Amino acid sequence: MSDDLETMRQIAELAESDLPLLVLDVDDVILEFIRPFPVYLRERGFELKFDSFSLNGNIADLASGARIGKDHVSQLVDDFFDVQHDWQELAENAAEIIAGLAGSAEVVLLTAMPHRHRARRRALLDNLDLPYPLVTTERAKGPAIKLLRGTHPRPVAFVDDMYHNLISARDAVADAHLFHLLHRPENRNRFSESTMHRFRVLERPCVASKWTHGALMADNSVRALLPPVPEGITRVEHWREAGPTIARALGV
Repeated sequence: MSDDLETMRQIAELAESDLPLLVLDVDDVILEFIRPFPVYLRERGFELKFDSFSLNGNIADLASGARIGKDHVSQLVDDFFDVQHDWQELAENAAEIIAGLAGSAEVVLLTAMPHRHRARRRALLDNLDLPYPLVTTERAKGPAIKLLRGTHPRPVAFVDDMYHNLISARDAVADAHLFHLLHRPENRNRFSESTMHRFRVLERPCVASKWTHGALMADNSVRALLPPVPEGITRVEHWREAGPTIARALGV
């Protein structure tokens, strides 16, 4: 059972289903995070370093070069979620492939973020035509996935970009099909017209090219730091690969 009472409350509100269950993380699975976040930081006077696969200890003040502490990192991430609608875009091919899977499976979005951001994220997902139930959690994801499955022995698949979340799911739901997806767009230069237009409107013509360069660098740098995939977890690179792989695992 989840030790996050608010997560339990949100799950209790969902209708019971005996369909195969597909649980999806949001950041860097459905919505891009690691590509826009470094550019967001630079606009705030900070820089994301790539010395290890972690935000903590890897954000530095641009002026002094000093690494900031964990609490300051958390505050920057929290502030980013306040304006997520200005920065985060759909992962390439995610919407159409998830919609196809949703025809035969129950799809639930499980995101690790402070509960106070749930309404804002719900609004962003609705604006992107992603109507699937959204559950937020501030604790481990495994117990939440076990609770989402319920008592029916239905197949479960879970997709996340963080190993510790997938391991938590493996520990809580031993027969779950686990997929590591740190979204890599097939079109590496893909950015929406709305993103590019925002910078032009702000009369910062150079920012658009910096956004593209910084996003691609972040994508490459993070992948170079990934440790080996833990046992029992399948890595997929993008949604066109993930879709049929998940479908086979769920038998849909």
